[in-house]
Amino acid sequence: MGWDFKKGIPIYSQIIERLELDLLSGKYQLGEKLPSVRDLAMEANVNPNTMQRALSEMERSGLIYSERTSGRFVTLDHEKIDSLRKDLIRKNVDQFFTTLKNLGIKNEEILKAVEDRCTREE
Repeated sequence: MGWDFKKGIPIYSQIIERLELDLLSGKYQLGEKLPSVRDLAMEANVNPNTMQRALSEMERSGLIYSERTSGRFVTLDHEKIDSLRKDLIRKNVDQFFTTLKNLGIKNEEILKAVEDRCTREE
């Protein structure tokens, strides 16, 4: 069974997002070899060319690198992964905040709700 893709967003972009989440969640560790393009394409149920495009973009961003005859690997650069994590946090907080502001919820209410939610987690 393939990955779940949304309409209206290029599939290669969604593949990048999915693989970035896999990196952040620890599915793939720093320096770990990634599955082949063909294997990832089969897993996602996409054309290998689409997967190749996504992986090439990730290489350009420095999140993965390739070794000529060995395949592709997750970066060894902790700072790249930390930067990705901060970008993801910022993006999700912005999205969350915008949604609540559009509903007319005030900053104090949002902060209180976040604080309450964090307290429940401890």
